[in-house]
Amino acid sequence: MTIAEIQTILNADFICGEEWRDHEVQTACGSDMMSDVLAFVKNQSVLLTGLVNPQVIRTAEMMDMVCVVFVRGKVPDSAMIALAQQREIALLSTPERMFTACGKLYAAGLGGGVKA
Repeated sequence: MTIAEIQTILNADFICGEEWRDHEVQTACGSDMMSDVLAFVKNQSVLLTGLVNPQVIRTAEMMDMVCVVFVRGKVPDSAMIALAQQREIALLSTPERMFTACGKLYAAGLGGGVKA
């Protein structure tokens, strides 16, 4: 699945990184606890979260994620956007709740990866 397909499935808006819309992604995770993402997530490409702070971008970078989707219509501030652009991480915002967004992506074939 591509980032562009995720954008379509979730009726999301690109905040930044539209130039990476054709980047392929294989897996995703949804969490508001960045400590859980760091501790339990392996080989994920997309992070879905309702948390809007710089730690989200830093966590995504450390985990080699290529895209962050903010749920519930959340939008990061300009400093977060600049950090994501520097790290080449696409940012999207969807009006969907996390449970629904994760379910839609899973139903469309995007898996969660290896079980812990």
